[in-house]
Amino acid sequence: MDFNNSRRPGPSFVPPDPKKIKRTVLIVIVVIILAALALTSWYTVDEKQQAVVTTFGKVTKVTDAGVHFMLPFGIQQAHKVDVNVFQRIELGYRTDESAPEGYMVVENESSMITGDYNIVNVDFFVEYKVSDPVKYLFSSYEPEVVLRNLVQSQVRNVVGSTRVDAVLTDGKEAIQMQVRELIIQLLDEYDIGLMLTDVKIQDSEPPTDEVIQAFKAVETAKQNAETLVNEAKAYENSEIPAANAKADSLIQNAEYLKQKRINEAIEQVAMFEAMYSEYKLNPQITLSRMYYEAISEVLPNVKLYIDLSDGGVQKLLPIEEFVND
Repeated sequence: MDFNNSRRPGPSFVPPDPKKIKRTVLIVIVVIILAALALTSWYTVDEKQQAVVTTFGKVTKVTDAGVHFMLPFGIQQAHKVDVNVFQRIELGYRTDESAPEGYMVVENESSMITGDYNIVNVDFFVEYKVSDPVKYLFSSYEPEVVLRNLVQSQVRNVVGSTRVDAVLTDGKEAIQMQVRELIIQLLDEYDIGLMLTDVKIQDSEPPTDEVIQAFKAVETAKQNAETLVNEAKAYENSEIPAANAKADSLIQNAEYLKQKRINEAIEQVAMFEAMYSEYKLNPQITLSRMYYEAISEVLPNVKLYIDLSDGGVQKLLPIEEFVND
């Protein structure tokens, strides 16, 4: 058997067509260019953001929410910034839902020295928002880190000038206000595009349990004192209206007596003036009448008879009394 004659010839190799390869490469390049053009010529901004558009690295405009177009292939770039969002920085602790208490303590941030050389642990947070996206992106490197360091330094500054009992009890509000004013002033000077909205002390406590219990006892005593003061004020407020009413009554009575005395005096003056007018007209008659009226007042129950028969000395004769005897 002839094996050589039984072999079949294999397929011949056909070289690729250079025109087809060139056409395919051109199609792929065009598709890539069109895809890049489509992906880099527009961008979207949501309602919580603003976009800072740069052209060859230079800021050219700031756009608000919506769909916007830009020059493709990286000629223009859109840097999106959350401006309508309140953000938060925690100092002295970190929120951690996996932890038993829901947070972790950062002692190197919370431990501070007070103005009377006591050590306290103060946990606090700040809320802020981006006020200027351009300055936020290009005026400083990592503005959040700048704000964190700034807040921590100012809190230590204020706590370092405050007594420990104020830090742990009733001075927290004043500390927060003072820290907030200092940070706002410094942010205006640094001009990094951030705006502080709130500073809040989350917790403040001494480092040992014994001191904690002592300050809790002090706080309880202050609350009891405030309760007693409030009760005293309530009693005062309940008694003051009655005292005022009594005082008004006494004043009105005094005014009445005063006016009565004045009226009586005016009446007596009028009577005296009337008698004096009569006296000037008839002095002798007026004197006699006054004399008789005085006698009748002194001896109201005695009848007197005046004897003027001799035209001289008047004689008062209590005839009835002698007759009765």
